[in-house]
Amino acid sequence: MQLDFGINAGLVEELYAQYLENPESVDPGWRTFFEGKNGSAAPGRLPAPAPLPTVQPHVLRPSSAPGNGNGKKTNGEAAKTLEAAFAQTLSEHPTSIEASRDLKVLAEAALKARVYALVNAYRVRGHLFAHVDPLGLPPATPPELDLTNFGLRVEDLDLAFPTTDLAGVPPVLTLREIIRRLEETYCRSIGVEFTFIEEPEARQWLQQQMESTRNRLTLDRQKQLRILTKLSDAEIFEQFIHKSYGAGTKRFSLEGAESLIPLLDLIIERAGSHQVDEIVVGMAHRGRLNVLANIMDKSLREIFAAFEDKDAERHLGSGDVKYHLGYSTDRTLENGRNVHLTLTFNPSHLEFVNPVVQGRVRAKQDRRLADGTTDARRRVMPLLIHGDAAFIGQGVVAETLNMMNLPGYTTSGTIHVIVNNQVGFTTDPMEGRSTRYASDITRMLKVPVFHVNGEDPEAVAHVAQLAIDYRTRFGSDVVIDMYCYRRYGHNEGDEPRYTQPRMYAAIDKKPTVRQVYVRRLMELGQVTEEKAEEIVLRRREALAAALDEVKQKGFAPVLYSMGGVWSHYRGGADRATPEVPTNVPAEKLIALSEKLLELPEGFKAHPRVLPTLQQRHDRLVAGEAFDWGTGEMLAYASLLAEKTPVRLSGQDVQRGTFSHRHAVLRDVETGARYAPLSRVAEGPARFDAYNSPLSEAGVLGFDFGYSLDYPDGLVIWEAQFGDFLNGAQVIVDQFITSSEDKWHRLSGIVLYLPHGYEGQGPEHSSCRVERCLQNSAEDNIQVCNLTTPAQLFHVLRRQVHRPWRKPLIIATPKSLLRVPTTSTGPHRPVSTIRDLSEGKFHRVLPDTSGVDPADVKRILLCSGKVYYDLAMAREARDLKDVAILRLEQLFPLNEELVSALAPYKDGTPLVWVQEEPRNYGAWYYILAVLQNRIGDRLPLSCVSRAPSASPSTGSRASHLLEQKMLMDEAFVGGSR
Repeated sequence: MQLDFGINAGLVEELYAQYLENPESVDPGWRTFFEGKNGSAAPGRLPAPAPLPTVQPHVLRPSSAPGNGNGKKTNGEAAKTLEAAFAQTLSEHPTSIEASRDLKVLAEAALKARVYALVNAYRVRGHLFAHVDPLGLPPATPPELDLTNFGLRVEDLDLAFPTTDLAGVPPVLTLREIIRRLEETYCRSIGVEFTFIEEPEARQWLQQQMESTRNRLTLDRQKQLRILTKLSDAEIFEQFIHKSYGAGTKRFSLEGAESLIPLLDLIIERAGSHQVDEIVVGMAHRGRLNVLANIMDKSLREIFAAFEDKDAERHLGSGDVKYHLGYSTDRTLENGRNVHLTLTFNPSHLEFVNPVVQGRVRAKQDRRLADGTTDARRRVMPLLIHGDAAFIGQGVVAETLNMMNLPGYTTSGTIHVIVNNQVGFTTDPMEGRSTRYASDITRMLKVPVFHVNGEDPEAVAHVAQLAIDYRTRFGSDVVIDMYCYRRYGHNEGDEPRYTQPRMYAAIDKKPTVRQVYVRRLMELGQVTEEKAEEIVLRRREALAAALDEVKQKGFAPVLYSMGGVWSHYRGGADRATPEVPTNVPAEKLIALSEKLLELPEGFKAHPRVLPTLQQRHDRLVAGEAFDWGTGEMLAYASLLAEKTPVRLSGQDVQRGTFSHRHAVLRDVETGARYAPLSRVAEGPARFDAYNSPLSEAGVLGFDFGYSLDYPDGLVIWEAQFGDFLNGAQVIVDQFITSSEDKWHRLSGIVLYLPHGYEGQGPEHSSCRVERCLQNSAEDNIQVCNLTTPAQLFHVLRRQVHRPWRKPLIIATPKSLLRVPTTSTGPHRPVSTIRDLSEGKFHRVLPDTSGVDPADVKRILLCSGKVYYDLAMAREARDLKDVAILRLEQLFPLNEELVSALAPYKDGTPLVWVQEEPRNYGAWYYILAVLQNRIGDRLPLSCVSRAPSASPSTGSRASHLLEQKMLMDEAFVGGSR
C-alpha cells in the first residue's frame, strides 16, 4: 500500500530515513507501517520531501484561527492534512480487520508526528517570541503555534507522548509538560537561532545542551555573588565618573548594558578552563573604559589621570582619546591558570578593528604552531564586541566574516558579542537595517546565535558558557546578541529624548540591571540587602581612593609597548637606525635557485611555467640580466633560508596578477599545489602565500594585525591593482600610517601596489602615491617606487634585517614585469646576480647613461616606470646633455638625494617629471620638501599630465598622445 502524504511528505520522508538507519529510533506505529506488517508492502519510495512552511512561535491556549494571521498556511495546517490522507487512503483501498488495525496504528503515529512538528517549530522559531528585550512588552501571542494549527486540541494537553527527541526528560511526558519545557528552553530570556547549522553533530549537540538544562545555568551562591560583584563594579564605575566629572563628560557609558562585564568575566574563565592561553579583544568605544577597569584591570589611577588631562605638552600632535586605547594584562583564573588578555586599540571607525584582531590572533597561533604547539588554533581566541547598528551596517564586518573559514585567515572560532542598544546614535533599527536582527549578517556562516536579555545576568552567564563550549568543540564562530539599552544618549553630552522619546520614557522608569538582580537574589534568599550594599561600598571606596591620589599626587602614564616579541625592534627617526648589509653571496643565490627548480616526484606543472623557471635560473647562473620575478623570488628564498617567515596575501598572489610570480604551482592533472619556496625554508620559518577573497579592507586589516604580532617575519599584502587600495583607505589612514603616533604600536607590513600609466583606465593606473605621501610625517612609513629587481631584493631584505620597523609601501610595476629579459642597455628593467651579491638598496639611482655632469643642461628627476619612458625618449633623441635621476624612496628622504644632485652646476634646471596628472603623484610633496634640502641652487619645475578629476584616461589612443606630449615637454622645455 502506497500512501500520498501530501504536504507532510517531508516529515514522513525524515521518519523513513531514521527508520532505515535505525528501526528502533522511530515510533512503533511508524515502524510497523514501514515494515509492512501483516503483509502490507513497505513503501519502496516515499514521495520527495516537501519543505514545511515557516513556523512562528507559540501559545498554549487554543485558537480557531486557520492560519497565522497573514493569510499564509502554517506547519499546523500541514499536520492536519495527514488525517485527510488517511481518510482518502481508506476510501481508495478495501479494508479488512488487519488493514483497519494498521490504519489505527498509523493514526496514533500521525498524532505523535503532529506533536513532533510542534516541538520542531519551537526550535526553529521560538527565538522570535523569547523575552529578550528589557525595554519591550512581552512578545505578542504567536498564533502559528496554536494547538489547532498542528491538528491538536486542548484535550490532547494531558495525553502522554514519547519524548525520544527531547534531551534530559523522562521517556514519556504529557503534551502540557512538553510545551512548558520548550517554552522554558526557547522562549524565556534566551532565544536561539541554530537549526540552520549544517553539521548535524553540532546542531544536535547544541540542542541537547539547551534542552537538557532548559537553557538555564544552575548557579551556586558563590557564582551568583561573583556576577553581582561584576555588575556592581560596572555600575559604580560609571556612576562614580558621572558624579566626579560631570554629566557632560564624554566616556561612552556602559549603563544599561552592565551585564557585559560579568559576561566577559565568565567568557574568560570558561575559555581558560578549556586551555585557552590568550584572548585578543576588539571593541569600539562604548563601555571601553569600563572594560579596561573591570576586565583588563588597568590602573584606576591611570584612567583618572586621563580624565584629569593636566599635561598639555605630553601629547602635542599625537596620542588618542582615552576610550580608543589598547592594553594588555595577565589574568589569573579561579583554577590558577593565567590567560593573557589584549584589548586592541581602535579608532572611531568601529568595526574596522575586527580584521585587525583576527590577524593578530592568527599571528599568535602561527607562532605557536612554529614552536610545535599542535592545538595552537584553539589556544588563542578572538573576542569581538560590536554595536548593533555598526555590526550590520559596516561592510568590513561581512568581509571579516567571509574570511573566517578560509585557510589563510581562519582563527578557529571567534566569540562575537553584540551590545544591542536597539538604536544607532539617533537611528532606529527600522531605519538602520533590512533584517529583523542585527546579527542576521552572520547567517552567511551558519553559526549559532544567542539572543539574550541583558537584564537577566544568569541567562547571560549561560550563553557565555555555551558559546565557549561550542567554540572549543567545533572550532566555530558563535554570536551572543545581548539586548540592552543606553541610559544616556550616544555620548553623555547628547540628548536622546529628541529622537527616541518613547524609548527614553521607558528607560527613565527602569531600575538598573544591578538593582533588578539584587532584588531577585534577595527573593531567592541568596543575598541580603546589607551584603549587596557592602559590595557597592567597597567599590566606591577603591574608586575614591584612586581619584584622590591622582588629584593630590598626579600620575605619569605608562607606555605599554615594545615588550615581548617587540623587544628587539624600534621605531622613531629613520636616521637613528643605521643601514644594514643586504647582499647575499652569489654561490648561495645559485644554490637557492637550484632548489626552486626541484619539484615533487610525479608533479606535472604547466608546460609554459617550467621553461620560465628554468630560464630564470640559467640567466642567474650565467650572470645575465633577469627580470623582476627572479629578484622577488630570490629575496623570499634568501630570507626563508635565514629562518625568516614570509607571508604573502592578496588577490591572486600565488600566481601573481600579471603571471610574473608563480610562487605556487598547480599540477595540471590533479590540481595539487606546490610552493617551491617551501623547499628552501629553514625551520621554524615557512612560506605562506594565500589568494585572498575579493576584499581590500578586510584582508589588509587582517595582514596589518598579523604584522603587529610577527615583527620578525616579512608580511606582505598585495593589491590586485594599486588603485584598489581605495577600498581599504580606513585601514591605511587609521591604522597603518598613524598607529605609532596614536598608540605607540609599530608594524613592518609591506604593501605592494601595482602602479603605472599604460592606458588601462582610471582604475588601473594609479595607486594614489599622493595619498601615501600626504600621510607621511615623523618617519612613520616608507614610500618607494622601484625600478629594478635588485632594488626590490634589497629593500625587502632591509625591511627584515634592519631593526627599524615601519610600514613599507612599494609602488610595483605592471608592464615592466613582462619586458623581455633579453633587453639590453642601461635603461632596461633588469638586474644581474652581481647586483644582488655585491649591491645594496639605493634610495636614489644616479644617471647611468655616461652623460658628463659638467655638460648637463637639464636634470630630470623622476620615480618609477616613467624613468624608462624618459630613458628611451632620450636615447631616441640622442641627447647628451640631459641627466635622469631616479628617486627610488620618496619618503623618508635623506642626504642621498642631495649627494646625487651635488655634481651638477648651480643654476641647472631641475625638472620633476611624473606620469600622473599634476594634482596626483608626488609633485606637491616634492615641491614642499625638496627646496628645503637644496635651496635655490637648482631651479625646480614640474612636467606632468594636466590636472584632472580622474587619475587617467580610459582611451588607449589618448594615453599614447598624452605620453608623447609628456616626453616632448620633458626634453624640449617649457614648464606648465
